[in-house]
Amino acid sequence: MPGTDETVEEARRAMVAKIGENIAVRRYERFEAPAGLVASYLHGSRIGVLVELQGGDAGLGKDIAMHVAASKPSCVDESGVDADLVEKEKAIFSAQAAESGKPANVIEKMVEGRIKKFLGEITLVGQAFVKDPDQTVAQLLSSKGATVARFVRLEVGEGIEKVESNFAEEVMAQVRAS
Repeated sequence: MPGTDETVEEARRAMVAKIGENIAVRRYERFEAPAGLVASYLHGSRIGVLVELQGGDAGLGKDIAMHVAASKPSCVDESGVDADLVEKEKAIFSAQAAESGKPANVIEKMVEGRIKKFLGEITLVGQAFVKDPDQTVAQLLSSKGATVARFVRLEVGEGIEKVESNFAEEVMAQVRAS
């Protein structure tokens, strides 16, 4: 949408003027849902979530956004999970199961079960709903005739790599250089 970057920059400048500290906006997301609705949730001033729903209502959207803030799912469903990640997990689970000494067909079933559990833990629709752990998010959405098209969870400071240094080593390196 035209003007979005200017709006973000204007808001940044206003905050800098208000608090007297420089602020850097590293990333932001914008959702438009012509056929659905976009719900948001702010957890304090550190975590923000946007959820695009098809079907459902604003209350459901807020509940799902709250869930995302609390549970940090990686993606909406299994189709969003990186295949390499699944393969790495399979290899780990296979190695662990092989140590049990059970037959190959039993090991295969064990690995399938662990992969299913793993996918349930990292996908939004596979997780137990935080407000009612007796049902999954998929079951909640189904009961309301809704689906989640996408979501984004942003947290203050997330992704910033902190460089750890040893002050004594830095001083010694400067002494050696001179």
